[in-house]
Parts: sequence; structure tokens; C-alpha cells
Amino acid sequence: MIRQSFTATATLALGLAALPAMAADLTVSNWDGYMAPDAIESFNEETGHDAELVLHATNEEIMGKLIASKGKGYDVVFVSSPFAEVLHNLGLAEELDHSKLPNLENLYEEATRLEHDPGNQFSVPYAWGTTGLCYRSDLVDEPESWMALLQPSDDLKGKTTMLATDRWLLAAGQLAKGYSVNETDPDKMAEVRDLLIDAKGTLLAYDDTTFYAKLVSGEAEMVHAWDGWCNYGIAENPDIRYTIPEEGSDLWVDTMVILKASENKDAAYDFVNYILGAETHRWAAENILYKVPNEAAMEGLDPSLIETFPNMGMSPAEMMQYEQLRDVGEAQRDYSRTVSEIKAAN
Repeated sequence: MIRQSFTATATLALGLAALPAMAADLTVSNWDGYMAPDAIESFNEETGHDAELVLHATNEEIMGKLIASKGKGYDVVFVSSPFAEVLHNLGLAEELDHSKLPNLENLYEEATRLEHDPGNQFSVPYAWGTTGLCYRSDLVDEPESWMALLQPSDDLKGKTTMLATDRWLLAAGQLAKGYSVNETDPDKMAEVRDLLIDAKGTLLAYDDTTFYAKLVSGEAEMVHAWDGWCNYGIAENPDIRYTIPEEGSDLWVDTMVILKASENKDAAYDFVNYILGAETHRWAAENILYKVPNEAAMEGLDPSLIETFPNMGMSPAEMMQYEQLRDVGEAQRDYSRTVSEIKAAN
């Protein structure tokens, strides 16, 4: 999955894209490969519904379509938590009837008190994790600070990558400075900008999708990474490790949202409840190597999976120490401008 920043201008432009066909009685939009290949077919067979899956490449893409259509044409969407919060603030997300979601009881208690939506009033968490540093332990020492990436030693220059997506790029600088990952103070954000401009000159690339492959090949030795994506590298080379710097991480959460405009809400509830089933939800942990906030699903994991990918064993209590990215409202325009200045700098 690629997470993208949200701006009103870009969203409205993207909203001109065509809506999905309305042949089915339930339309679900998700990232490619983010649930079992037969999940829709199995759901239809089990429930008698006629659901279809449409794909979005980024949060920004689906947000553009939802805002332009006021949610019409979609029933359930998978989006990262700041975007779920935007949908709620715009009045596009359904206020959830928990009596129609009995499998909510499978969630960890911590997953019911996430900062963006305490009590799961408008979103249901699907996957969660942290952002840190993924590195070749046979080539470099374990990094202790974000500064190991942002102010690398001379022998590491040109061998690092950073995530390009606005919020995660800025978060590395915010955390390094000891600030909130939702910081909006102009003076503090100017410090973050300057730090990231200086760091740009030391990078191999900004990279959201192939950074783990660069580690495997040795082209990169340390990368800014989501934990699950680092696991893809570990699967190919056990010398690859994941660590969270001493200044901390964000807690990222991907969610399922039922649209208020859905004309098929009973089917939408059935689908979300189906995904929350222990075996169905376990597929995500076993196959995309992301932690899921479903206690019943995680308890069924083969212990060898956690031995191979240690970050899969991180407890919900540990993850809850970190701050979630939140909807920062109008400040998102300032964030986007800051990122543009960073990427345009020589």
C-alpha cells in the first residue's frame, strides 16, 4: 500500500475520475493485494451477497472520488486513519451500529481507544504498525536515532532512502526534533523543513515502494520504512533488521469505513464483520506481514512467523505509546507546501 497526503485541491481534481460500475449490490474499494485474493468470492458464497472489489492506488485517489461523489457509488472503503477522520469530519462516514458488528469483540482492547476514533464510532481498524529504520545489519550498526538517517556518516551518504509521502516524510523530521507528528507551529515546522532539506542531499532516493529491494541488493544500507514493508526485505535477506529510533515512531492505522451514502448498509456491515473474523483477518498478518488489531487472529499465528519477523510480535500496549497521525485540517496545506519546498531544494 502507498499512503499519500491529502489536499483539497488535488482531491477535487482527482474526483473527476469515473465512479465504479454499479452492477453489484456492494462495492468495496481497497489497495491491491491488501486482503485475500478470494475474500470477495468467499464473502459472496457465505452471505449470498453480490459484492465487487475496486482498487485504489493511494489514499488521495479514493478520497478524491469520495469527496466528488459525496460517497455515492461506494459502500466500504479501506483508508488510513487520518483520511477516515476526514471522511467523518465531512459527514461522509457512517456512524457505526456495533450491534451489527459482533466480531468487533475480536479486537484488542487497545484497538477500541485509538486517538482518531475512540470507541470505533466511524471506523474499524484493519492493520496497524510503526514506522522506523530498516537496515543491513551486516553492513551498518543498529541506528539509535533518526539523526542516523538525517545526518548520516560519510560512508553512509548516498546509501539511504526516505519515504516520499508528505506525512511520513515530515514525521521523520518532527520526531528527530522531538516534536509531535502533528506539529503545526510555523517556527518548529521551519526547523523540520531545514533539517529535511539538508538530509535530501545525502539520500539515494525518496522511495515508498522499492526501498526494501534496494536493501536486498545492497544499493541501500539504511531506509526509512513501514514495519510491514521492511518484513518483505527480511524475507529475502535475514541480515535485514527493523528498529524504532529512540525518539519514537508514529502509530499508523489502516481502517475500514462504511459510507453514509451507501444504499447497501446491511451488506456493508456484513462485509466488515466478515473481515473481522479470526481466520479471514489472520490472512493479512500471514500474507502481507502487517500486524492486525484482531486478538483472535494474532493468537492463531504460527510462532515461527514472529521469530522470523520480530516486529510482528510487538504488543498493542507497546504500539499505543506512539502518536497517531491525525487530520490537521487547514494545516495540511502548510504541510504540502513544506514538502514541496523540501523536494524542490537543490
